[in-house]
Amino acid sequence: MSFGFMGIQFGFALQNANVSRIFETLGADASGIPVLWLAAPVTGLLVQPVIGYMSDRTWCFLGRRRPYFLVGALCASFALVIMPNVSALWMAAGMLWVMDASINISMEPFRALVGDLLPEEQRTKGFAMQSFFIGTGAVIASVLPYVLTRFLNVPNTAPQGKIPASVQYSFYIGAVAFTGAVLWTVIRTREYPAEVKSGISAAMMKKPKENPLKVIFADIMHMPATMLQLAVVQFFSWFALFSMWIYMTPAVTSYIYHSSNTTSAAYNEGANWVGVLFAVYNGAAAVLAFALSPLAKRTSRKLTHAVSLLFGALGLISIYFIKTPVWLILPMLGVGFAWAGILSMPYAILTGAIPPEKMGFYMGVFNFFIVIPQIVAASLWGVIIGYFFNNEAIYALLLGGVSFFIAALMVYFVKDN
Repeated sequence: MSFGFMGIQFGFALQNANVSRIFETLGADASGIPVLWLAAPVTGLLVQPVIGYMSDRTWCFLGRRRPYFLVGALCASFALVIMPNVSALWMAAGMLWVMDASINISMEPFRALVGDLLPEEQRTKGFAMQSFFIGTGAVIASVLPYVLTRFLNVPNTAPQGKIPASVQYSFYIGAVAFTGAVLWTVIRTREYPAEVKSGISAAMMKKPKENPLKVIFADIMHMPATMLQLAVVQFFSWFALFSMWIYMTPAVTSYIYHSSNTTSAAYNEGANWVGVLFAVYNGAAAVLAFALSPLAKRTSRKLTHAVSLLFGALGLISIYFIKTPVWLILPMLGVGFAWAGILSMPYAILTGAIPPEKMGFYMGVFNFFIVIPQIVAASLWGVIIGYFFNNEAIYALLLGGVSFFIAALMVYFVKDN
């Protein structure tokens, strides 16, 4: 049931590792990049709660969640093909909007599927398995431009304003992988046994008509206390992550490779190396995902999550003190530990605190606390970096590490039943 997440993360990782590079290639500067990224979190804020609400109430020949996997995958794959062929900055920003909306349509029902089908004692392991497939897909996707250039001699540079062929081919491969992996889950997974399916169908037929907006608003106002406590942790965790996704490429290319010229070999070598570093942290997350479940069982989910976030804080802060590209691998291992925890522990804690019949909706609402910090980061980082740090992107990573540290402290206040 989690295999499709590998395809989703293929698209997500290509977006995270390469979109800032595409924006810079098309003429954006460091202070302008965050605003262009705003499309992604705003889309998630609007799409995921609605998709969660709809998937709780959907039943067709494909089931309850699977129709959304499939539609999202097809739309995201289309966007992946178009994105590296855009010729203007506004087109790239618009296509990011389409791509992120499509990824969100697929993503949240996958979270709800684990909550639907697994008993409480298996959910930590179930979300850890999702983390494994997320990490695996992201590793492959993140290194694609580097591999295509290094081993297949695909051009890694292009004229001013043109996207290198290594990035274009990576996005094409990602489109095929996205649809293929999601199709595997759609075809191979049965959401419920026949008797459960007939019971759900009968209950839905008997349910009185309701005003969707009224129900959504009422449920948001009465969300569980554990969800609100996790919201604070999520805010600082995702603020740190979004800072890294926006600024890793400009930080590494300017601070380590000493180049901001997007047509230079040094800049594009650094941008490819960022893809490798993203592969490292995702690979670490894939491996560490299997350690999280037994660690949480021996200690607690709260302690496991707090420790993982502390490793992420140390990782991002230490980048400031590194001058050699290869040594950047070490801090990314710490970020990988944090990423593994972020992808599993909050969801394992959350599923024990929300009503099963509203699993999809509350998983979508929980996304508020992922996208709100991203909106804040996208709105403020350009001003902060431009006004206080003279557009030196490395300071965004440093402050992202501080945000991870605050998130780790906030875990203490979460109640985990």
